[in-house]
Amino acid sequence: MAEPVAVIFDLDGVLVDSEQQWDRVRRRVVADNGGRWTDEATTAMLGMSTPEWANYLVADLGVALTPDQAASTVIEEMARGYAAGPPVLPGAVAAVRAVAADHPVAIASSSPPVLISAFLSATGLEEVVRTAVSSEQAGAGKPAPDVYLLAARRLGVAAEACAAVEDSTNGLRAALAAGMTVFAVPNPHFPPDPEVLAQATAVLNSVADLPAALAGQA
Repeated sequence: MAEPVAVIFDLDGVLVDSEQQWDRVRRRVVADNGGRWTDEATTAMLGMSTPEWANYLVADLGVALTPDQAASTVIEEMARGYAAGPPVLPGAVAAVRAVAADHPVAIASSSPPVLISAFLSATGLEEVVRTAVSSEQAGAGKPAPDVYLLAARRLGVAAEACAAVEDSTNGLRAALAAGMTVFAVPNPHFPPDPEVLAQATAVLNSVADLPAALAGQA
């Protein structure tokens, strides 16, 4: 297989160790607003866009807020956590810079734009990440491929010529549905479905391993 032309990174779970933080904040909002958490809630919301998970909190978990109120409450608390610096994963910034030296780079994330911007600003990666897309801007969250397809269009590269870097079941499904080469960095806290993981081109222990893995595709 030829080396991909462009590389599109997921954010949560790939570049920042934030999935547990999202889970804690959502659980607290549910508990504080008359809802009831379910066993499947965490997995169900991985990859959802903001409107999708906000509606899920209200319609499925019984939160006594409007979806807009639920979204703003969760995002405001996440933003406060990011104010002290996003929880960047070891080797993530160096990996993005190394990849960007040879490939156009984008981010395709389920996080809202404010948190994507906070990450880029805190890490200084605005200068190398050519476009950053939130699934809010793409129409549908993962596992739909929309956010990856939009990122590819913004890069001016065919989706089939892109590599995606993902950690979750829904993220992997989205990248696969977009027709991309998929590098999986499984989230140890929320491991992806083994059957979906098996469809990835390569499974990495860390995002720090990505530059070498991409070179191996050449």
